[in-house]
Amino acid sequence: MQVYVLAFTIALAVSYFITPHVKDFAIKAGAMDAPDDRKVHTRPIPRMGGLGIYLGFILAVMASMHISHEILGLVLGGTVIVIVGMIDDTRQLSAKTKLMGQIIAALVLILFNIRIEWLTNPFGDMIYLNYFSIPITILWVVGLTNTVNLIDGLDGLAAGVSTIASITILLVAWQQNFWTVAILTAALAGSALGFLQHNFNPAKIFMGDTGSMFLGYTLAAVSILGTVKSAATIALVVPIVALGLPIMDTAFAIIRRYSNGRPIFKPDKGHLHHRLLEMGLTQKQAVLLMYVISGCLGLSAIALTEVNKGFGAVIILLLLGGAFFGAKKIGVLKDTGSVESH
Repeated sequence: MQVYVLAFTIALAVSYFITPHVKDFAIKAGAMDAPDDRKVHTRPIPRMGGLGIYLGFILAVMASMHISHEILGLVLGGTVIVIVGMIDDTRQLSAKTKLMGQIIAALVLILFNIRIEWLTNPFGDMIYLNYFSIPITILWVVGLTNTVNLIDGLDGLAAGVSTIASITILLVAWQQNFWTVAILTAALAGSALGFLQHNFNPAKIFMGDTGSMFLGYTLAAVSILGTVKSAATIALVVPIVALGLPIMDTAFAIIRRYSNGRPIFKPDKGHLHHRLLEMGLTQKQAVLLMYVISGCLGLSAIALTEVNKGFGAVIILLLLGGAFFGAKKIGVLKDTGSVESH
């Protein structure tokens, strides 16, 4: 059996079988998500389900690969972000405190020399970041962590999109014979998919910030590991395109709030999934449609690694054009007023 298949299988099984126990633990810990104006569920549901994703991932990694210095850094950083998420799921941390926890988790990677040190210049040689390596790495990790966190608004949405993104990066890593990244993304895809069985509509448990931040953080960290082996531009562009749906949704939220004079960090009901529900789609239909979009973006990301720079630029321009056209059509940029968050 290929090692990445083993990692995927272990993560899937552990996450699937441990999540019901995590649900019991979340209820005892008081980690309950009560319904409100912005949320689409109508009864309190336990959160902190991301603990099951984390345990599935960690056990799969330990069972299927050598724990090198870099892997240890990734595991420790992931543990920090999970602890921050668990505290937030039970006590509701302030935005500043949560951001500080995310920065600390990103600094753990840097301490273990997991950082973005250079980028490929599309028009010439490599660009060495030097002193900018640390702030750019922190920005990348914190940005991706929050991107996945913000899309966690419908049953199964964040888990499914993260699974698709992980499989996309896995396929690119497999194509380039970079087995470290392949095994890590296989473990992440398996753990997210195992949890999805309990989280798809109607959800029995939510992943909470424990899960959404861990998924975003790990995807960011694994992508940085990929820059060591391949052209850094490709290594970072692949997850950006694969996670294009939550990234564009976050970008549109910032544009929408800023242009309407609202605080950028104040949640509202203008996200893509809210708009799809307003258009008459059910939760399942909205989530499945967003899976399809994520799948198409994943295929586009894989295509980018196979074409020359000119075709790559055309693909990215088409994707951006399609995103802005779709956003305008659906009304993602319209003002909705601000409400409390999920």
